[in-house]
Amino acid sequence: MKRTIMITGGTSGMGRAMAITLKKRGWNVIVTGRNEGRLKEMDETLDAIDGDHLTIQMDVRDPDACLLAINEGRAKFGSVEALINNAAGNFICPTDELTPNGWKTVVDIVLNGTFNCSHALVKGWQEDGVKGGQILNIVASYAWQAGAGVAPSAAAKAGVLNFTRTLAVEWGYKYGARVNAISPGPIERTGGADKLALSPEHAEKIRRNVPLGRFGTPEEIADLAAWMLSDEARYLNGECIALDGGHWLNKQPF
Repeated sequence: MKRTIMITGGTSGMGRAMAITLKKRGWNVIVTGRNEGRLKEMDETLDAIDGDHLTIQMDVRDPDACLLAINEGRAKFGSVEALINNAAGNFICPTDELTPNGWKTVVDIVLNGTFNCSHALVKGWQEDGVKGGQILNIVASYAWQAGAGVAPSAAAKAGVLNFTRTLAVEWGYKYGARVNAISPGPIERTGGADKLALSPEHAEKIRRNVPLGRFGTPEEIADLAAWMLSDEARYLNGECIALDGGHWLNKQPF
């Protein structure tokens, strides 16, 4: 029987790549996002691949919308076994210039959105008797390092990393679930990279700080996600894998 996965923020960048890769590998895929035009384009892209899928317009900040999306997936596929919490928001701003609304917006998407979707998923598990489900969260290395200039995202991602480990214990015992995380490094063709690279010169500086000398690709993140969700990684739980070319380890970039 095919497994079903919901991917938030799945219409562009890493989310889009993960949806395409997982559908090609036999998953039923539910893609959520806020942009109607991108959802339509994603629907057409997934139509060209064998298997079923859903695209749902949804804001992860709305708990009721998250539950409705999970229930729509359950109605179509019978159950939803897995979730990738990929939706994110970020911008560069010195913390002393940050507004309360700017802080709240990012934390609501990244941290509260991860909770909202995970909580909706487990309600489906309870009703459908799902055991051995999975959650994969997307974090960043500043979840355990300083995030100067991106304090809301850094604080929220740190919360997501701890939430990942907490659920790995709680829901591992209770539901046989595996909960893990990926920490991508600088990844090309993503909204985050576009926002955080202030100029072509800044982007080049970031590239030089990666020991492997290049940016990663969304497809490389998707390949890792597919492995972590596969039976080949069936004993992996509560872990965060950094896929960043060694970027976060480079303490002396010059």
